[in-house]
Amino acid sequence: MGRIAGVTAAETRERLLRAAAHAFARRGYDGTRVADIAAAAGVSNGALYAHFGSKGELLVAALRAHGRRMLADLLAAEPDRPITELLLVVGRLLPRRRDAGGHLVVEALVAARRDEDVAGPTRDYMGERAAWMAGLVEAAQRGGELDPALSPDAVAHFCFLLAMGSALVTPDMHAVGEEEWAALLARVVEALAPAGPPVRTGGTP
Repeated sequence: MGRIAGVTAAETRERLLRAAAHAFARRGYDGTRVADIAAAAGVSNGALYAHFGSKGELLVAALRAHGRRMLADLLAAEPDRPITELLLVVGRLLPRRRDAGGHLVVEALVAARRDEDVAGPTRDYMGERAAWMAGLVEAAQRGGELDPALSPDAVAHFCFLLAMGSALVTPDMHAVGEEEWAALLARVVEALAPAGPPVRTGGTP
């Protein structure tokens, strides 16, 4: 199982990333062998290492490629929609959305605590995502949706904590009614809004 005939290096890399995302989400980082990922992608171990230097590097690469991108996808699809509305849409989905991307970030964060191969790339990834979120908060502040006195980094951190918590606390462990959760989120966004007319919190996912 070397390089697959008729498949480019970029396509092989994507196969490996898809196989890794599925395997890590299903078996966890420690329970997944490099050989399992290579076999699922239809290549040899050597072909895998030609693209990724270690299992840790592959985990973070899979997270970058197949991690959750709900907010970014919504923003790309509806660039003119108020940012606070998009945040509310994503927030309402957090308690019930379950996919491989959510599991990947949990695996990366847990593995980063004991594996330096994962820790460095995970810190870089989280830093990039935090900077992106802080930039979005700043845009909302310029648009009058969020209080400009708030720290964009602090708001971004708060959003990250909600997202990470939702990946860890699954509905089978603790569930909350959708209406009650939506009402709480709306109150939070109202509290973050500048003084003046209430922020619009309508819209559906």
